[in-house]
Amino acid sequence: MKVAEFLDPGAWMETMVGPRYVRLRKRIEEGIDTGIFPAQGPLPPEREVASLTGLSRVTVRKAIQELVEKGIVVQRQGAGSFVTGAEPGRRVEQSLSRLTSFTEDMARRGLESRATWLERGVFVPSPQEVVALALSSGDSVARLARLRMAGNRPMAIERASLPLDILPDPQSVDRSLYEVLERSGNHPVRALQKISAINLGEQEAGLLGLKPQDAGLKIERTSYLENGRVVEYTRSTYRGDAYDFVAELRLATR
Repeated sequence: MKVAEFLDPGAWMETMVGPRYVRLRKRIEEGIDTGIFPAQGPLPPEREVASLTGLSRVTVRKAIQELVEKGIVVQRQGAGSFVTGAEPGRRVEQSLSRLTSFTEDMARRGLESRATWLERGVFVPSPQEVVALALSSGDSVARLARLRMAGNRPMAIERASLPLDILPDPQSVDRSLYEVLERSGNHPVRALQKISAINLGEQEAGLLGLKPQDAGLKIERTSYLENGRVVEYTRSTYRGDAYDFVAELRLATR
């Protein structure tokens, strides 16, 4: 199917619900999923999309901006908007403005996420976990540690800790922790992240298929429920040659 035919509003506009920019965003996502807009390929210019859909350029721009915030599309100054589907060995652009799981991130890029379990169970919390999760004396902690991979490529070592009443059965987590939390009504709504540049130790480098002292990124994330309770404390180590973290900044109003 050609792009013009795919974006013809008669084929999809009235079958979707929500504001028009949301409908357009969903239609473009369908095009990415089905290969109309291939991985690493450009999206049509805003003017062309507006002409094909009969929507204003403001509406088109808002739809594309949502795709950027979701990490599905990246905008390159002077070149336009491109689908971010990663190729094997290619660096991954990760948005810092959206809270998603590793599984979701890789799925959006057309990559199969895999994991090797390093640790999964109920443990006596460390002092760091007690403070981060606001645990009481005698509380236990659910702990999940995984080597995360995109296809066969090691990408990150992820160590997540949760209060036991939030995740009473760590063995229930097979692929996505956030899917399990969603089903129990405990999906986090916001998070604070701290990112640091590091040199990989021998154990981390071995797991990631790199050499000791190679560059890496350490990310500490504390995630919260709607009521402000800490639901997850995660420490992740990413290979430095695989990720670019991207944040959109706005000029403060005076």
